[in-house]
Amino acid sequence: MGDQIQFIVEKLNQEPFRKNYNLITFDSLESLQLLQLLNDVLGVIDPKHAVDIREELPEQTAKRMLSLLGILKYKPPGSISDLSTFRQGLVTGSKPVIHPVLHWLLQRTNELKKRAYLARFLVKLEVPAEFLQDDTVADINKQYEELMEAFKNLHKECEQLKTSGLSTAEIRRDISAMEEEKDQLMKRVERLKKRVETVQNHQRMLEIARQLRLEKEREESLAQQKQEQKNQLFHAEQRLQRAQLQLKEMHHAVVDSKPESLMKKLEEEINFNSYLVTEKMPRELESKKNSVYFLRKVVAEPAMNQSDLSVVEMKINEVNAEINQLIEKRMMKYEPIDSKFSMYRQQASIISRKKEAKAEELQAAKEEMSSAERQMLEKTSQAHELEGADVPKGDEFKHYVNKLRSKNTFYKKKRLQIAEITAEYGILQRTEELLKQRHEALQQQLQAIEEKKGISGYSYTQEELERVSAVKSEMDEMKGRTLDNMSEMVKKLNAVVAEKKASLAPVIKELRQLRQKCQELTQECDEKKIQYDSCAAGLESNRSALEQEVKGLLEECVQEESNYRYINCMKRNLEVQLQRAKEEMKVYVSPDPQERRKAIREQYTRMILEQENLGKKLREKQKVVRENHGPNMKQIKMWQDLEQLMECKRECFLKQQNQTAIGQVIQEGGKDRLVL
Repeated sequence: MGDQIQFIVEKLNQEPFRKNYNLITFDSLESLQLLQLLNDVLGVIDPKHAVDIREELPEQTAKRMLSLLGILKYKPPGSISDLSTFRQGLVTGSKPVIHPVLHWLLQRTNELKKRAYLARFLVKLEVPAEFLQDDTVADINKQYEELMEAFKNLHKECEQLKTSGLSTAEIRRDISAMEEEKDQLMKRVERLKKRVETVQNHQRMLEIARQLRLEKEREESLAQQKQEQKNQLFHAEQRLQRAQLQLKEMHHAVVDSKPESLMKKLEEEINFNSYLVTEKMPRELESKKNSVYFLRKVVAEPAMNQSDLSVVEMKINEVNAEINQLIEKRMMKYEPIDSKFSMYRQQASIISRKKEAKAEELQAAKEEMSSAERQMLEKTSQAHELEGADVPKGDEFKHYVNKLRSKNTFYKKKRLQIAEITAEYGILQRTEELLKQRHEALQQQLQAIEEKKGISGYSYTQEELERVSAVKSEMDEMKGRTLDNMSEMVKKLNAVVAEKKASLAPVIKELRQLRQKCQELTQECDEKKIQYDSCAAGLESNRSALEQEVKGLLEECVQEESNYRYINCMKRNLEVQLQRAKEEMKVYVSPDPQERRKAIREQYTRMILEQENLGKKLREKQKVVRENHGPNMKQIKMWQDLEQLMECKRECFLKQQNQTAIGQVIQEGGKDRLVL
């Protein structure tokens, strides 16, 4: 209780309360003052409660405080189990009730401020069901709930922005720096404008400069697009090479294998994948879910110190020991020694563990194979970039030669077909000539008949025939050139194949040596990596153990230092209090009445008597004021009515005087007219 009161006094002496209390003055507060102090603390948390409790009834004060404490989710301590007792202590200002409330409120003021602010908008108003039958009320209630949800989302976003690390001071500094930079740029632009205005045709030059800037920006964007398209092309070529490699592997697998082996391989792959899907993956997923659940549970719990952790570890060890004992009892009870089930279970567990280990090894081998394939594709792409073509391997080269041979046979067949077509074309050409001759004879006869009849067209027909013959000769020349080009192409292809064979032979030999050397280096690298990993794991475990030990010792040192400082401060406070108590006892026991009057007890006694007398006088004065309040208000009302009556009489009197003066003026004006 002493620590609690000391904490309350320290908090009340700080901002925003600044009460300037000590333990004695705080302990000597009366019930009404304690209630006002509690109300002041609640007013800091929620400004609506910053009122003077002397201006409201005690029942209203207690109801208001209880409602706010309910919103803040305050739970009375275990010693106050009855809610009516707590309410009665809150009404009367009992110290055993007020002190725990003050201690709880002052411990978490900022958190309670936030909760009170949110309660203004998130405490839902309960509308009776019979009122919700009305469509207007239902729509308004729905809008109210939607606004409440929108407020929740906005508040969450606001909190996230507050905790995101963005500081308003930094943003303001950045804005001010940007504004200064903007001012400097504006001044620089103005200076440049003044310089440019003296130059002839500056508008045209500015327009050209603007166009140049636009073209440069366009050039940069085009260069960026070009680079992106190159990257896309490179990735597409890599995908194409990967797909071609997979296709070649599938061709090799199909060529070198039988249907039975393919089916067996597929069955093994299906069994492995089904094992991964049905057994391994669900276990791993379940273990991950359990670990996530426990981690969330640990995060949700409050922070734990070293003593709490040691207690939890002791509980875990005790539970593990109990589990082991229960397992041993169960084994002794349900499994006799001569039973073979335990042996079978052990064998099954060993086999399952081996199966899991082999599955993991297979998965690792597949991942390693995929990484090796990726590296091979990268190397081939690099070789393609350097040499301009892929380097064929032994099997690929054989396949390439077979492909050339098949193309050569196909070419010979086509050449024979071309020769046959050429011969047939000669026959058809001769037939065409004969037909043309017959056509000419008939045309001459026809022309003679036409001349006899007066129609001529022989020259036109002759020119058409010459033109057709010229076109035919050009076609023959083109066909001959095409055949010559095809023969030259075949010769070139044969020469290129021979050159590639000669140039690739030493490269293939060197590549084999490099592959063997690469395998040896890879094996050595794996061994060194295993040694390094084991050494690093040992050093890391030692380092973590030492770090934990150092951290524990530092925390223990800090805790002991804080305990020492706290004890030292408490000792000084007690010495000061003891000295003051001795002086007070000395003055109180002194036989001199003047010295005794200087005692704090006597001073407080006099002050209490003076305040009690003052309170009695004020209560009597309040009683007199309450008794005379009604008659005094009536008298004030009567005087106000009398004042209004006199004001009305005065106005009437003034109006009457004005009318009398106007009548006299009119009469005098009439007399003057009569005289005239």
